[in-house]
Amino acid sequence: MRSGWGETAERLAPALLGLLLGLLALGPALGPGFVLRYDMVFVPDPPLVLPGQGFPRAVPSDLVVALISRIAPAQVVQKAILIGIFVLAASGAAALVPSRRLGPRLAAAAFYAWNAYLAQRLLLGQWALLLGVAGLPWAVRAVVLGGRARLAAALLPAAVGGFQAMLVSALTLLATAATSPPPAEREVPERAASARGPGGPGARVRRVTEVVLVVGVLSLPWLVPALLSRAVTGPAGAEAFAARADGPLGTVGSLLSLGGIWNANAVVPGQGTWWSATVRLVLAAVAVWGFTRLSGPWSGPYGGAGRRVPAPGAARAEAGRGRARSGVAGRGEAPPYRAGLAVAAGAGLAVALAGAFAPGPLGGLIAWWPGFGPLRDGQLYLAPFALLQAVGLACVVARWNSRAVAAVAVAIPVLVLPTFALGAFGRLSPADYPDEWRRVQAIVNADPAPGALLSLPWGAHRAFAWNHRRIILDPATKMFRRRVLWNDALLVGLPGGARLRVAAEDPVVAAAEAALRAGPGGRAAALARLGVRYVLAQAGDNTFHGATTVFQGREIRLLRLAPPS
Repeated sequence: MRSGWGETAERLAPALLGLLLGLLALGPALGPGFVLRYDMVFVPDPPLVLPGQGFPRAVPSDLVVALISRIAPAQVVQKAILIGIFVLAASGAAALVPSRRLGPRLAAAAFYAWNAYLAQRLLLGQWALLLGVAGLPWAVRAVVLGGRARLAAALLPAAVGGFQAMLVSALTLLATAATSPPPAEREVPERAASARGPGGPGARVRRVTEVVLVVGVLSLPWLVPALLSRAVTGPAGAEAFAARADGPLGTVGSLLSLGGIWNANAVVPGQGTWWSATVRLVLAAVAVWGFTRLSGPWSGPYGGAGRRVPAPGAARAEAGRGRARSGVAGRGEAPPYRAGLAVAAGAGLAVALAGAFAPGPLGGLIAWWPGFGPLRDGQLYLAPFALLQAVGLACVVARWNSRAVAAVAVAIPVLVLPTFALGAFGRLSPADYPDEWRRVQAIVNADPAPGALLSLPWGAHRAFAWNHRRIILDPATKMFRRRVLWNDALLVGLPGGARLRVAAEDPVVAAAEAALRAGPGGRAAALARLGVRYVLAQAGDNTFHGATTVFQGREIRLLRLAPPS
């Protein structure tokens, strides 16, 4: 019989493994300063502002970061969030494993916290999405165990992450709710034969309705601005953001091994070698095979008071408890989430494949109704497939019942993707904003007069020398307590060297572009008529006649426009 300390250590082991993997993956990124890469833009003293007229992609994540930054410095908040993603992912994957043994649970934890999907999305800076992905296994567990409060608590990371995180979660949770037997049916399997019993179709409908209700309520912070927004999504995004091959095994092989992201700069170094691609695909195949063999009574490895409660009157379940503890399941028994997770993984893979091989029809759907826009980046829906593989690998380890096999399984994710370590070999490292950025932020935020700020150069991304020339979203979009006008159109490189322009979503962008095309004498007046008070430009930009220079630095220049007459 294990001591209380021993059981506590086993319960905490997956989270501690996640912490170690997070420290190894982030490495230099945990030093002083901000990690700035693509969509990952944290700023000092972030303001509390409502979203503009573009699609609310950073809602409510930016607001939550701004609130927490009232308590701790923003750079500390960023590092805590990044480490928390690994801890939450590892502990959650372990909680879904239908085995009381530590080895299989640690194997699932390591795989889910260290794979190509997580690495690529982190290198793309999508920390908000990864919050939801990390909390996904906990949300699946909450659906299976039942209870609105439990589900709402488990969905909080995804709710903070915003629309992408909630969409991935909704896909998985709805499939789980629709296919897993309700708790009453799992306690007394004989009730499954009666459609009118507590485990009949009515119970599943109620549970699906419950999931829709909880997901809908937690989505309101971004859903309401999205419905009220005049943002438009162009069909060109279906091709621009389609999954692509990131190695020698093609797009399908990349997706099956949890890669295939659209941005080549988000691929982990060395990931495209034959050795890495082949081993990761073999590992994925083994994990999927393991998931097809997944079985065993489940109520969470430490459900309730720490022990699985046997089903009243269910002798078969009682007899299977010993097998569940050893990780060897009885035939015909399956964790209640198995079918739902398989459906969600298949659906997510289908979305990714559709974007890769049929971007035309997908673009047509987006043109017909912009609500299909979130499907354009199909690779992000591989999250349930990653969770499926993590649990499947744990099942393989459980069948071997060997500590040596478990140790190898824990190490394999790192060994097949070693260059994710140390901030992907330096691709994730901190930088600090020059003092002139902070001074401009203080000047603008101290001005009570209304009016927007226009950010130049007229493009969505920047590559500053002080940030090691890494591409990031314009930090001006997050620094000021007033609306920021910026060009959210994107130029995406395609295989073969072509470039595709994805149109801006904010309808005001077109009016601002027209004003910028005016001559130097009329440009400032045209922008002022649009409600622009400040222009943040490069230090050498002096093409706004009649504007007042409020601040001049080595890199940036702040101009104040005269009010329209």
